[in-house]
Amino acid sequence: MTGKPYSAATDRNRLPIAAVLREWLADRRRLLEIGSGTGQHAVHIAALLPQLDWQCSDRAAYLPGIRQWLDEAALPNTPPPLELDVMDVWPSERYDAIFSANTLHIMAWPEIERWFAQLPTVTTMDACMAIYGPFNINGDFTSESNAAFDRDLKRRGAHMGIRDAGAVDALAAAAGFGLVEDVAMPSNNRMRLWRRSG
Repeated sequence: MTGKPYSAATDRNRLPIAAVLREWLADRRRLLEIGSGTGQHAVHIAALLPQLDWQCSDRAAYLPGIRQWLDEAALPNTPPPLELDVMDVWPSERYDAIFSANTLHIMAWPEIERWFAQLPTVTTMDACMAIYGPFNINGDFTSESNAAFDRDLKRRGAHMGIRDAGAVDALAAAAGFGLVEDVAMPSNNRMRLWRRSG
């Protein structure tokens, strides 16, 4: 199959992301990926975790491309992608894991607030969550490259920008999720891991 959407950044970071998620998701059964983009993470990581049903989701415009990746991989644990705009209707199913990569700095802050507020309605009481991407710490950039990236984001859209880890943790805590680990990743990114406390 040709003409699939392709993200070079996803291709570069899929191995370190998978290394963390293989351990973090080893006992999980149903995962919702928020903002699946091209679908590349889904086909790579779901192949490594055959016990895990990996549910892709994104806005409608991205679904055809995601379907191309899923159809080509033909994995038994990747159902058809769901349409999900975080400001609209959420799935009625419950998941014991949530994953998202490189989404928080693209979304507007009210969208992020809505996402986290919806977590209790779509997760089981023992759910875990993993979010990959750049984060600020105590309001400061962790590298000059991240500061430059933030400036570029704001040129693209005033609603974009690298989010502060503490502000995101506060939203997670309000939804019942406590931070378990913050893993340093390549290119000044982080993998932040939370677990729902019940």
